[in-house]
Amino acid sequence: MIRTDLLNEAGLRRWVDGCDPVTGERRGRDLRSADADLILDGTINAPKSYSIAALIHPELAAAFEALQDRLRDRIITTWQGELNARRGAGGRIREALQRVEVVELKHRRSRALDPHIHRHLWLSVKVLGCDGRWSNVDSRVAMKLHTVINAEGELAARTDPDWLHALARNGYTLNGDGEIAELAHVVRALSRRSTQIEANRAMLLAAWRAEHPGQDPSPDQLHQIDRLAWAKARPNKPDTIDETAWEHLITDELATLDPTLRGPRAATPVRAVELDELDFGLLAARAAVDADGRSTACGGRFSLFDLRAGATRALASSGVVGAREDLQEVIDEVLGRAVEFTVDLLAEESGRPAHVKGYMASATAALKIELAARLDALTHAGTPASEEEVAATAGEVLREGVELDRQQVAAAAAIAGTDRLVSVTGPAGAGKTTMLRVAKTALARRGRGMVVVAPTKKAASVAGNELGTTASSLHALLADHGYRWGRDDAGAEVWTRLARGDLDPATGYIYEGPRRFALTAWDRIVVDEAGMIDLHTANALATVAADTGAGIAMVGDHLQARPVGHSGAMAALTRRATAVVELTAVHRFRDPDYAALTLRMREPASKEAALAVAAELDARGLIHRVADQVQARDVMVEAYFRWTRDHHRVALVTGTNDEADAINEAIQQRRVDAGELTLRRIAVGQGEQRLLEGDVVQTRHNDRTADVENRAVWTIRHITPAGLELLSTSDSGDIRTVTLDYAARHVHLAYASTVHGIQGETTDAAVVGPGVDASGLYVGMTRGRSHNEAIAIAGTDAAARDRIADSMLRGIPEVSIDDSLRAARTELSRGARPPAPAPWADHARRPLGHVLDIDRVHAAYQRREATTRSELDKATRWLHDTWRTLLDLDARIAGDTATGHGRPAGSDGEPIAARDRLADEYQSRARAHADLVRTHREYAQQLDVAETERRIRATLDPAQHRAENVARHSHAASPAAASTPTASLRR
Repeated sequence: MIRTDLLNEAGLRRWVDGCDPVTGERRGRDLRSADADLILDGTINAPKSYSIAALIHPELAAAFEALQDRLRDRIITTWQGELNARRGAGGRIREALQRVEVVELKHRRSRALDPHIHRHLWLSVKVLGCDGRWSNVDSRVAMKLHTVINAEGELAARTDPDWLHALARNGYTLNGDGEIAELAHVVRALSRRSTQIEANRAMLLAAWRAEHPGQDPSPDQLHQIDRLAWAKARPNKPDTIDETAWEHLITDELATLDPTLRGPRAATPVRAVELDELDFGLLAARAAVDADGRSTACGGRFSLFDLRAGATRALASSGVVGAREDLQEVIDEVLGRAVEFTVDLLAEESGRPAHVKGYMASATAALKIELAARLDALTHAGTPASEEEVAATAGEVLREGVELDRQQVAAAAAIAGTDRLVSVTGPAGAGKTTMLRVAKTALARRGRGMVVVAPTKKAASVAGNELGTTASSLHALLADHGYRWGRDDAGAEVWTRLARGDLDPATGYIYEGPRRFALTAWDRIVVDEAGMIDLHTANALATVAADTGAGIAMVGDHLQARPVGHSGAMAALTRRATAVVELTAVHRFRDPDYAALTLRMREPASKEAALAVAAELDARGLIHRVADQVQARDVMVEAYFRWTRDHHRVALVTGTNDEADAINEAIQQRRVDAGELTLRRIAVGQGEQRLLEGDVVQTRHNDRTADVENRAVWTIRHITPAGLELLSTSDSGDIRTVTLDYAARHVHLAYASTVHGIQGETTDAAVVGPGVDASGLYVGMTRGRSHNEAIAIAGTDAAARDRIADSMLRGIPEVSIDDSLRAARTELSRGARPPAPAPWADHARRPLGHVLDIDRVHAAYQRREATTRSELDKATRWLHDTWRTLLDLDARIAGDTATGHGRPAGSDGEPIAARDRLADEYQSRARAHADLVRTHREYAQQLDVAETERRIRATLDPAQHRAENVARHSHAASPAAASTPTASLRR
């Protein structure tokens, strides 16, 4: 049940502070930390076209309001049912919730005062457990449940029958993206004005802070700043408006953009897919692909929450229309089938929390196994080139004054040698590219070729420029060798390979084999920035190497920026390479002590080690503590102007693209106000950004016609009616021209960027914003030759150091399935578990004489627990050994399939039959093992309680023991757990 109340301002303040809003009574323990969360903010959002439709049609305004009401109720009941408090020592016991409280805030406009109907749901961290005690919600579970909450929003917007029929009555339909198709064209035009307003707001807010140092604007002052920013972006409009005036202004703008919008529209039918028409198998596959695609930061692991969100999103896009309660059975069915597309890393753990990431897509697990098998087959030990020869070559190739250190010489010798797999790892600034220049010449003198490729075209261009040779993207090499990639019906990435004589569906021509990269035996494929290779690409590369006889050398750092897909390829090769060289000397930084510190930052062994690094960074003045995200943004904007004022380059690294956009637009507006940029000529960029002559921008798509690369950074030299003339920021002679259409799709401001945008760059200084992971912090703090600093949002210096230390440990690479299994078990160990049924409950209901015979009961439990433990150990060893055997058989079968394609199977069917027989037995024993685990856990719990009871009996007199037994019996019979969940507080 959801009950609605109203709060006044004083009640709201008490509620946010963790007190009863009426009485002021403190709920649970005080939150004394300055960094403690008081509320968790969830937003009910929708495509902007919904808000425009509601502004034009009163009927749709009411229907949209009702839709959001239904979604709000769904979110609150989901929170109440899925979240928990923690009880017991170390918070090990999961306590279900009887009551959650939520404040709802309704908004009709964005900060830019454009139509944007949305709501904020403030969930109090204070929750009432089913045991009747107030405490804090388990915020870890709340954050991981958010993916389900977002999916519920998509489902409501695209399947709710009342909403869809209201749209249809007014002549509207939804497109494939969930936008109202007939209004999508005006959304971009309004967004263009919104971008301008956001920049104005950032400028006005910065000016206010400059006039009021150390203060924060009040809500009324922020309201006035919003209106001034809106008025400045819309010339000749009043700077104060009432509700009716605002509606007239927006509808007038919409009429200007499209005069037909206010005209009558014929009703359209609601076209819906019937439930019995659904392909449940396809929906389940899409759910698994969705969860897998969002799991790259966790080594491919995801939770039941993630899988449930994927099932919900798959159903949302299926075309089904139905009430939410009627769709739950479908979601459950899809979720059940989606589990069949996964590998359960914690199969022996029954009753584990739904937020624990203990599943992996079968396809991803197979990729990891397949890559390991291919690399194992390539492993062949050889001999390195002579280090004397390499040193002599370096003296001829490198400019005067540049020398290789001992490790660089060893790396060049390994690449020029005959080991089939070579790995050269090293931190930022270790001189990997300088070493490659020498290795290339050493190979050429031995009559062997060296092909340099990189995961991205931008990285390939950087490598090519520094090596003085032509470098290409790794995908270009693989395409030349027949590989093609795409997506299947479920959205999964699919790689295929053309054989000579096959028709290439992409070009319509017959594929005749490689032309650009005709590799021969003993050639060396060098992959620069190899840490960014994903598993699919690495598998294809290993196959090409096996077919051609070429060797592979991966050069990079798996602890820097990761691939877009699943990571771990470079680390997998490093574990199998017969020549591994780690570069540890850092040549980039002017301060050798800071260079040594970056090595400790790169891979701290523990939280204590990370805190020690953070303490040294703080002692050097390299941690900038701020109060909130707005202040962090202001610091980064100021840093840009401070460094560029003296013609220095600075890298601004953010945790998200949205934060980078906000900083970019604030910097641009400040440059306009300072006269550095003019508004004489304007172009529109990606996401409706305003682009001006002199702006620093990034191209986000490889284009052969314009000869520009994804993530290349440029300055806009000139805007013409035909396009943008771009000047490279790293080469003043490198000029390109892109069309206005390309700019609108693929060019955005680049004063600040995420870690992927700055990977491979070297600047004079760098500033890293809050919220980055380990690779973001490390890459950001190693870009600047002279200065690097990190920003932390915290109330105290100690908390700031803790934030930075957490960033160093966030996103540890998981290379193999074993790594993922260990990570899943670690996560499970931190989660609260449901309380086990009280094993002593039976004794509480027995006559007292039976309870007092504790020694006999204890001895019986000891025997049962020991017996089941022995059986469990044997069963666990068998399952572990058999799992390894199955993996080996899968790898063998995959290898036989790859090498025997097109030939009769013959006797090769025996491994498949053996695998199937063993898999059947494995499944049967796994079920028995799970039952045994549950039995052993029950016996162990009973033994623990019996031991506790025996100790109590040794210290209590019979009368006291009898009283405690009676009290325990009374508690067991109490009906308190039958309370009904209540309460959403709204304002």
